Amino acid sequence: MNRIKKVFTLIHIGLWTLLSLLLALQLSQDNPDWLVATAGVILTSLYVFYSHFWLLTRYLGKNQKGAYFLRLTGIILSGPFLYMLLNYREQDNRDPFLGYYPVALLSIVPIFLFLSWLARITENLVLNTIRKEQLEKQAVQAELYYLKSQINPHFLFNTLNNIHTLVYKQAPAAPEAVMRLASLMRYMIYESNAPTVPLSREMNYLQDYVSLQQLRYKKSPVVDLIVEGELEFCHIAPLLFIHLIENAYKHSPARLEPGDIKVSVTLKENTLTFRLQNPVEKNRGNKLEETGGIGLPNVRKRLALLYPGQHTLDIYSSDEVFIVTLTIHGLHLQVNEREANLLYN
Repeated sequence: MNRIKKVFTLIHIGLWTLLSLLLALQLSQDNPDWLVATAGVILTSLYVFYSHFWLLTRYLGKNQKGAYFLRLTGIILSGPFLYMLLNYREQDNRDPFLGYYPVALLSIVPIFLFLSWLARITENLVLNTIRKEQLEKQAVQAELYYLKSQINPHFLFNTLNNIHTLVYKQAPAAPEAVMRLASLMRYMIYESNAPTVPLSREMNYLQDYVSLQQLRYKKSPVVDLIVEGELEFCHIAPLLFIHLIENAYKHSPARLEPGDIKVSVTLKENTLTFRLQNPVEKNRGNKLEETGGIGLPNVRKRLALLYPGQHTLDIYSSDEVFIVTLTIHGLHLQVNEREANLLYN
């Protein structure tokens, strides 16, 4: 906001300087006292303009019309005095109040009263628009922070339940599960604080998560993960897919065969397509979220805030299969960068 006010100050200085130069150039052609005449017009204009400008700053939008019009009358009546005093000469035969005063009162004063009103209204409009945008941006950031804060406890709760089962059974995989969880939490707490992360890093995070979940199964990998495209050149919002993967495990049958859960990530030009398919546990029917679940609603809200008008989220559900297809268009590809340097003020 201070930067915008400085810009307005520079505009004022520039316009007044330009006006002074043009006026001096005009008066110097036929007035031997052009310097004094120029000073009289400019000083009178400055007085009327900024007196009224200050008046509007103080009273605009407030229910104090009486005080405003009283002070406005004072500005109008006192405005011509500077012009009259600087231009009046003792050898003049005419009364200054009948010559110079009405000239300034009828020409200079109304013009710069109007210009000051126009300037005040314009600045207020610009500043209010910027304030509104800043408030909206802060509201979006606050909601994004809230949605993102839901991810860590939700993820931790589910994963700790899985590790508890391994520890209870005294499975040899338990220590490895704890180490993988520590790696995942390191990414979630530290690396995912950036507004965007390389898509390749996000996929490594998902692969670590899948590896952690795989410790529950003795068979070959139950997740078939296919990645296509140069992911390191694309940056996306972090932790965008984790809820979808969690839902796939949660709502799949307890016994999964190798490759039952299919995940494909394709990056083509500036379009990312994430597709996930998993079998549905029959006794759950089409129920995608348990009571208190936050997965899919969280994803929808984050997508609406992060990629408005840039994404589609299609969900297909039947008694046998559940498919989610997420497409994000218009992603920025940073060919020569490894980290994102984006805001989200």
